[in-house]
Amino acid sequence: MSFGTFFLPGPTDVRTDVLQAMLRPMIPHRGADFENLFATLQRGLKAVFMTERPVYISTSSATGLMEAGVRCTPPGAILSLVNGAFSERFAKIAVACERETDRYDVPWGSIHEVTALEERLTAKRYAAITVAHSETSTGARNDVRAIAEMARRHGVVCLVDSVSGVGGAEFRFDEWQLDYALTGSQKALAVPPGLAFAVASEAFIAGARSAAGRGVYFDLVEHEQFAVKNQSTSTPAISLYYALECQLENILRDGGMPLRWGRHTAMAERTWRWVGQMRDELGLDFHVLAPDGHRSPTVTTVVVPPIFTGDQIVEVVGERGFTLGPGFAKLRQTTFRIGHMGDHTEETVQHCLDATGEAIRALLAGAM
Repeated sequence: MSFGTFFLPGPTDVRTDVLQAMLRPMIPHRGADFENLFATLQRGLKAVFMTERPVYISTSSATGLMEAGVRCTPPGAILSLVNGAFSERFAKIAVACERETDRYDVPWGSIHEVTALEERLTAKRYAAITVAHSETSTGARNDVRAIAEMARRHGVVCLVDSVSGVGGAEFRFDEWQLDYALTGSQKALAVPPGLAFAVASEAFIAGARSAAGRGVYFDLVEHEQFAVKNQSTSTPAISLYYALECQLENILRDGGMPLRWGRHTAMAERTWRWVGQMRDELGLDFHVLAPDGHRSPTVTTVVVPPIFTGDQIVEVVGERGFTLGPGFAKLRQTTFRIGHMGDHTEETVQHCLDATGEAIRALLAGAM
């Protein structure tokens, strides 16, 4: 399968030079060469997160750093903002860590209103809230800047899952005064799966020192202590570090984050227009699940008319050489997802949309 045909909303297509970088020989992870590599990664990751804080690198999926955020939050109840499968996962992690957990649920595809959040924060004292920036199952984008600001007014820590956001959607950790945010390597950063990254404010780490049950592998206090020395807490996935180094060089050379955000927005807008065109052409109710103005620039969840299932469309598009994402969890049969992120362009997205349109027309012809 060639680059430009894989549109799963994570893992996404990876450039050949990034894959080839993984063939470099091993180095000791306790030594000067590794510390130099780590320092190089820090410069690139700080530019990605828009922060001056150290960026923690975990050899794990992003789920590990979701758990880390919960475990390192000081005692108290947690309010989980749920609007899809992955924000629900954050809530389940909090429960599994034996934290008192309440949920602020909205329909999947919707976003969380700050005024409704304030009502909940006023009615009960919470230690933290969890929220998905870009909900990968629905393509909805929460205003984490406003949500974090509201949490801060109430003295509540805000834990942000930006797994499919960072690297594709505008994200400014320092300017937005965020407490804790995490992402994974395999989404908009377009690095192979297996690494996760997080940033925490100084105040969050100070509070984490009093948190009981932080564990070992995901202890953010220890990650902070090691990161400032350009070291990993435990044996890292060195080959993935090489891939990350290569990709961060690509990102910075290609113009940095503002241009990358703009490209993702352009790909998303092209996808949304195509959905409208399919609806108008076929007279069938294809539509984008997430509301206009609150859509992720990295993934679009398309609702299909009852004559089809999402799985049908994914399968027939696959026969044409393109990989889409099926609907996730309870949206499996009613939607499909297009991951327009990473190193894709408007041109590669258009090729995918053309193939998807052909597949839908073929399905419709067979149904008539």
